[in-house]
Amino acid sequence: MRIDKFLKVSRVIKRRSVAQEACDGGRIEINGKAVKPAKEVKIGDKVTVTFGSNSMSFEVLSVDEHQTKQSAETMYRIIN
Repeated sequence: MRIDKFLKVSRVIKRRSVAQEACDGGRIEINGKAVKPAKEVKIGDKVTVTFGSNSMSFEVLSVDEHQTKQSAETMYRIIN
């Protein structure tokens, strides 16, 4: 699954267009490397999202195409 879609489906970022802009701005990293919106994300990848002075790192646990609002948080585990 593409990283921009993963961020939207998992509800880390609410809109896919915002996720794409974050990737283009270098604010999304997978395993320590800045990525473009089309980068494929896999189970076990470490993702870091940075907005302003805040950042969130998490590990990808599943890459399901569709998730309910209640089960979206089961797609990742927060590291810090």
